[in-house]
Amino acid sequence: MRPLTLTVPKSMLEVVGRPFVDWQLDKLAACGFGDVVLCVAHLGEQIEAHVGDGARFGMRVRYSAEGPMLLGTGGALRMALPLLAETFLVTYGDSWLPFDYAGPLRTLAAHDDCDGVMSVYRNAGLWDASNTEIDAAGEWVLRYEKGGKDPALDHIDYGATALRRAIVEKEAAGVAFGLDRIQHDLAARKRLRASIARERFFEIGSPSGLASLDQHLRAKS
Repeated sequence: MRPLTLTVPKSMLEVVGRPFVDWQLDKLAACGFGDVVLCVAHLGEQIEAHVGDGARFGMRVRYSAEGPMLLGTGGALRMALPLLAETFLVTYGDSWLPFDYAGPLRTLAAHDDCDGVMSVYRNAGLWDASNTEIDAAGEWVLRYEKGGKDPALDHIDYGATALRRAIVEKEAAGVAFGLDRIQHDLAARKRLRASIARERFFEIGSPSGLASLDQHLRAKS
């Protein structure tokens, strides 16, 4: 999204006349979330100045700043560990998901045979490279292979994963790594359940993605 993101973080890019983070927080509040931790890095002070304590969204918002070293999603979660509940949902700062964000958390709470629940969408390479294989019943993630080319990988990480805090706590602090490492490991140990999403995901990581989301939200409103 350069050159826009040279001076404005992606979360603050406007969608239908509002910063994208406003849409995300409104959606999370509508799904019943009352506490949010924003892991911020590039120009994160702009996000904090705009969102504040989250009261106007009807929730409590706290912040975990990466500092000068980019840690990836996994490393950022490890840094935010003191702020995380025993179970929590992680979603990406540039994703818009037309589904119930609380669904994966409910599934995690209902099953002690898993340490994570990943929302997945039957993508078949349409919106991005598919990376996930699920079982025939749609209950388990069998494989998560980022960059994989096996046709059995016909689903994709939708962008919202419920996790147990203990899984993040096992990771070394201050080390950069992606969330995909945790997802891959849990799937390999059959500790990652699936939560099926039925509508396509949206993202603002590209001009075309932002335009598609803008069109979608205008149609919904």
